[in-house]
Amino acid sequence: MHKSIAIIRGDCIGPEIMEQAIAVLDRVAERFGHGFEYMDAPMGGEAIDKFGDPLPSSTLDTCLTADSVLLSAVGGPKWDDVPKDRRPERGLLRLRSGMGLYSNIRPAKIFDELRDASPLRPEIAERGIDFVVVRELIGGAYFGEHKTERKNGEDYASDIMAYSEHEIRRIAHVAFQTARKRRKKLCSVDKANVLDSSKLWRRVVTEVGREYPDVTLSHMYVDNCAMQIVKDPSQFDVIVTENLFGDILSDEASMITGSIGMIPSSGLGDGTRGLYEPIHGSAPDIAGQNTANPTGLILAAAMMLRYSFDMAAEADAVENAVSAVLRDGFRTADTMSAGKTRLGCREMGKAICDRI
Repeated sequence: MHKSIAIIRGDCIGPEIMEQAIAVLDRVAERFGHGFEYMDAPMGGEAIDKFGDPLPSSTLDTCLTADSVLLSAVGGPKWDDVPKDRRPERGLLRLRSGMGLYSNIRPAKIFDELRDASPLRPEIAERGIDFVVVRELIGGAYFGEHKTERKNGEDYASDIMAYSEHEIRRIAHVAFQTARKRRKKLCSVDKANVLDSSKLWRRVVTEVGREYPDVTLSHMYVDNCAMQIVKDPSQFDVIVTENLFGDILSDEASMITGSIGMIPSSGLGDGTRGLYEPIHGSAPDIAGQNTANPTGLILAAAMMLRYSFDMAAEADAVENAVSAVLRDGFRTADTMSAGKTRLGCREMGKAICDRI
């Protein structure tokens, strides 16, 4: 099978970890007889430096032409002072919108070998952490109206969190379908005791739930959910929530698994083309030091194989290789513990390749 992949190498540690993800994909192609074509698609700080725009039209065209998109991480202090509409992060928001990627799926699963790295008490981590956050990705406060104005001698700022029924309905279907493939439990998270957008959210999710009688639906306020994730994460199977809440909760979920450097993420719309990335940032403090953890991006590549390319065996091979490396006692700096062997970014990528 031949597939084209738009490659966004990103900023700071981005190119380092992307090199390892591509090496893993090349190993998969060799092992399973596929052909992967990589098309560079500059975005973020790199694109600002080259084109003065965090998302040039040529990059969006490349991403819309490719079979899927693999993104490293963008941003860094070098671009902190550029106008907000041209910051690296704006390029990412525009890319998600331009590709119509309304659903973000972030798994929170702890590897048995990394339980000691979890900040949770051992008796909590031992119950197991294996759930998925389904986050609405192109609505809510991030895409609503933002305004700062002068009123009565002081600045006044507002950000509109707006949702329509169809936006809620389509992400609810994604969440219920995801739950059907897992343990058939869905928790919808909102703030319906305060926010009108959340009241609509709860009503529409409940309506959609009637189409999935085999899935158990529950509702939880976002503040309680944040507490429950650290109190007893084993209770969750699939969580569905809006954009802002999902951003916060999924980052919290990633940290209880031991390291944010281990967690992949996918952005999907109505077709098979997706945007796959790790959830961590560009880590400018360790850029160029060969200490970054490439595993999150490598596992994002595995998600791409599974969800966009329908290559389940290939995805399993990558995920099993990661487990084997951890089982053999190899770690990067962010997951290091006593008695283990520390590897650099390049060495970790090679160790994973060798086990595919």
